[in-house]
Amino acid sequence: MTHSSALEQLRLENLLRILPRGRKTVLEIGARHGFVTRVLRDHFESVTALDLEQPPWTMDRVIGVKGNVEHLQFPDNSFDCVLCTEVLEHVPDVAAGAREILRVARHEVILGVPYRQDTRVGRTTCLHCGRHNPPYGHLHEFDEARLEKLFAPVPLAEKHYISETQERTNRLSAWLHDRAGNPYGVYDQEEPCIHCGHKLERPPLSGMGRVNAAVAERLFQLQMRLNSSRPMWIHCVFRKK
Repeated sequence: MTHSSALEQLRLENLLRILPRGRKTVLEIGARHGFVTRVLRDHFESVTALDLEQPPWTMDRVIGVKGNVEHLQFPDNSFDCVLCTEVLEHVPDVAAGAREILRVARHEVILGVPYRQDTRVGRTTCLHCGRHNPPYGHLHEFDEARLEKLFAPVPLAEKHYISETQERTNRLSAWLHDRAGNPYGVYDQEEPCIHCGHKLERPPLSGMGRVNAAVAERLFQLQMRLNSSRPMWIHCVFRKK
């Protein structure tokens, strides 16, 4: 999945439009570099910014905390809203994460996840353990039905689609890419191997690996021409009351 600045801007603009008005507190899950956190200060009196490691930055009216969405350390109904983008696709126990989000949210839950992403595209192979990795460490694929099931019984109040893509492959191309060691995978990602934790490195390409990769890439490009466009990203608002 492409993570371009243009896509980031589209997603941020949509988030600003769907943020609930008149709420005072928000929990941001997956604060990372604080880019969205800065914007949230304009809409809420108090922002709690959570990430797997304590955020290294400080901001006025922002409380930075270390935590895991699968086991949030807050009491029930602690925040008016919970914002969670670019997170659930990385969470091993996504059902536990959804339960925890609903538990600490008093009113709205705002989510952002890749939409029906084909995680075979951009797949990598770890040079250390030899196992395959989905692009950007994305462990899950989402659509409206799966999200509604995860966050039931709270109703889906809004859904918004951002950008479009034709990036989908086929079994033969994916198999050949795997045989070649996935040389065209997204090795510039920040996320390490999901199996052994080592940094992902692009594998050398020679012999049959080169042939397999060339055929796989040709099949992938042919498949792309046949694919219809569909959204790259979805934002959802679940409203408790």
